[in-house]
Amino acid sequence: MDKRLFEKVFSKRRMEKYFALYNDEQKAIHHYQCNLELAEAFYISLSVFEVTLRNALNRELIKFAGCEDWYTIFVNTVGLENLNHYVVQAQKQITSRKEQISPAKIVAELTLGFWVSLMNAEYTMLWKDLRKAFPNMPKELRQRKNISAPLNKFRKLRNRIFHNESICWKLNQIKDLHNDLIQVIQWMDKDIPNWLKEFDRFDDTYTRLKKLVEAGEIQC
Repeated sequence: MDKRLFEKVFSKRRMEKYFALYNDEQKAIHHYQCNLELAEAFYISLSVFEVTLRNALNRELIKFAGCEDWYTIFVNTVGLENLNHYVVQAQKQITSRKEQISPAKIVAELTLGFWVSLMNAEYTMLWKDLRKAFPNMPKELRQRKNISAPLNKFRKLRNRIFHNESICWKLNQIKDLHNDLIQVIQWMDKDIPNWLKEFDRFDDTYTRLKKLVEAGEIQC
């Protein structure tokens, strides 16, 4: 495996950061491989986080609107109109697959960006109801900004991983981000983090990569 092959397959722009850091092509390629492994190690926790968040917020939105198709109130609710474009896009996706639109289909189709945006300052009016999706969040932290900030970090991380962008550079920060991810999951459901420990491979991957850094094999 050499530089030309990786630049051809993965693009010169994507690989330039790696090759610029090392005089040794194989070390640069190894670092890129480590980036893929770290991204893979996030898959389980990110997937569980996304599904847990979606279902927790969906339950509270049903209570808030008093109906399963709660998204139908956006068009005529002052301050929530901007959320409707997410719903329209979800409906288009469902229709394009020749499937029947239903509340369950809409909820499943709405993007992580939609769910995270519900916690943004623009939709503060929802916080009083949606904070109940985080029943285990300590009272002293129970402010909208304290959930919005980490959720947006997780969204950005997920997008970087799913678009094969680099994340394997500041390992300690990445470790903290994973810890925060598990913490927010615990705020939604106290039992899920313990269940995740049985098969979440992040800590093992992180420990192995940390050893490579300490040995001077990769720089991150």
